[in-house]
Formats: sequence, structure tokens, C-alpha cells
Amino acid sequence: MLSTMEAMAESGRTAHSLILYGEKGSGRRTIAAYYAKLIMCRDKKDGKPCGVCSACRTIADGANPDVIYPQRSGKLGGYSVETVASMAADAFVKPNNSSGAKVYIFTDCDNFDIRPQNKLLKLIEEPPDYAFFIFTAKSKSAFLATIISRCVCFGVSPCTEEEAREALELKGAAPDDINRAVSCFHGNIGRCLDYINDESLRSRVDLTKSLADSIIRRDEYSLNSVIFPASRDRNEGVEILSMLDLLVRDAAVLGKDASAQAIGCCKEAAQRLSEQITAYQAARMHMHIEKARRAIDCNVSMPLVLASLCADIMDT
Repeated sequence: MLSTMEAMAESGRTAHSLILYGEKGSGRRTIAAYYAKLIMCRDKKDGKPCGVCSACRTIADGANPDVIYPQRSGKLGGYSVETVASMAADAFVKPNNSSGAKVYIFTDCDNFDIRPQNKLLKLIEEPPDYAFFIFTAKSKSAFLATIISRCVCFGVSPCTEEEAREALELKGAAPDDINRAVSCFHGNIGRCLDYINDESLRSRVDLTKSLADSIIRRDEYSLNSVIFPASRDRNEGVEILSMLDLLVRDAAVLGKDASAQAIGCCKEAAQRLSEQITAYQAARMHMHIEKARRAIDCNVSMPLVLASLCADIMDT
């Protein structure tokens, strides 16, 4: 992917609109900043940003006035019509820098409403020569088909576990912390770093493991008790459901092949769960978790959604 971006920049065919999609922590924002450097660096070395010029240094520090991160707003953390309209007006103000470029980076577009996307459509279809737009999201499905058709799209995949270990060592993480982080988040370097540095994420991982233990023991009271704290915060609840979903996925896979690669936060819990449920039951649990996530997206009461999910899982 990076070599493709570098070739585009080297040939003078840099895409004005780019979508980077992949799981949280996979490096979407880092790659977006790298692309901005490719656009703005005027002293590239072998087609790569030099890393030392004013543009490269200010982009790395998040201080370049012509690399703009539009603000998200609202309960879902999306982009409003007003924000997009303001950005669209600003896009026609020429940059005041030696690179002659302005870059707008829309991060975490997973809750990008249709109305602001439609507002963007004309701009990314016929942008000023100096304006570039980068969007990041978990999936391309967050965008309208008309937006996707006007962008170059790159999927961002996690690294291998060995690569993640090397990156964490370079960050100065302790060996025990690295082992625990990689066992939970594998090759996702961003999430591994979050796990090491963020006590709240470690608590969510522990909570997910407790949920799996309650399901294994078929203890509905315990399941409700463990999941109830997640109902106090929408984002926390959604993240815990996502981690539980991956654990259930691992259980289905490990039930068929005990040596398979796990992608969830606890292979041991997934292995024990695989001994208690069939692949069909795992698929049903996944369906119930997806139903709960959709209900949360529709602003249904979190306590009601999670209580209903517990009942559905126990009936699976």
C-alpha cells in the first residue's frame, strides 16, 4: 500500500480523495499522516518523505496549519452538515505554504451521516488542484457508494504478532506488558499500545473475559451483573460487544481447529467456550450481538439492550 502511494506521488498522480479502512488501531491515522507528508514534502528521498523538512516535522507534530482534522460532534461522534459546509468553504481558500497543498483528514468516519456525505460529494468530485481529502473508517460500508466511487480505497491490515512485538519494543514497553498486550490484540499495534497505557481498556478486556466465563457456566445472573456497568457508557458498551463478538468467533473456529489463529482478546476463554457451544450456537450469539449493536445505534436504552442480549444468549 505505501509503495503504491509513493509511486502515485512520484508520478504526479496523487489521488485527491483517499479512503483508508481497517480495524481500530491498525494504523489508519498514521498512514493518513504519511500520505499528507507525501503530498507536502518537497525534499523526498527515493520517493519517500524526508522526515526532516518543515512540512514533515509539523505534520508529525500535528501542528501543520494546512493539514486539517475536521471536528466530530454529537453523541455518535460524526461529522455535521455545518462542519462539512465550513470545511468546503475553507477548501477554496488557497494554502499559504511552499508545498501549495491543503489536506483534510476525516478520522473515524464510522458514523458519517448521509447528509454531510452528500454535501461533500461535489467537492471531492471536482476539488481545487491543491486540496486533498483523506477518510478513515473501520469499513468502506460507512460511505455512500457515490463517495467510494470517487476515492482511491486502501484496506489497512494488522501486522504480524512478531512485527507488533518489535514495534512495542521500539516504544520501550516492558516484555511482560508486550506479552499480555499481544496475547489480547495480536498484530494490532495501536490497540496493543492502548492496552499497555490505558487502564480502562485493560478493565474492558477483563470484563469481556468475565462475560465469557458467565456464558460458559450458563449463569444468567452473573452475565447480567458483569455486563451492567457497560450500560453506563455507549462507547464502552459497543467496544465490549465487539470484543465479545470476536471471542465468540474464535470459539466457533477453535471448535473446528484447536490450532487456529485467534483474533479475540482471550484464546483460552474462547477455547473453553468452544467446548460448550456448537458452531451454530456461536452463529446465533453473533446474530444477537449484532442485533444489540444495531439497537444501540438507534438510541435504544442501553440497560434494556444489554439485559435483552443476556437473555438471548442464555436461550441460544
